[in-house]
Amino acid sequence: MPLYVKDDDVDRMAERVATLYRITKTEAVRRALRHELEKVQASPTLVDRGVAFMRALQARAVPGAARPADKAFIDNLYEGS
Repeated sequence: MPLYVKDDDVDRMAERVATLYRITKTEAVRRALRHELEKVQASPTLVDRGVAFMRALQARAVPGAARPADKAFIDNLYEGS
């Protein structure tokens, strides 16, 4: 299916890239789209970022330093409200 671009700026950019690399405008657009897809696919997903964040927190944790969330602790959270 053909792709028709009706934007003069996009046409100029494709022409410029095609001229610089001595390729067709179609190849210039193909490379640009492939580059963007590879960049997006290479970046970590939100889940990956969340897992990395949790691992970083766990690495900083001090075992046994946590206090239980008893009634006194929870009441203390609401004292300033």
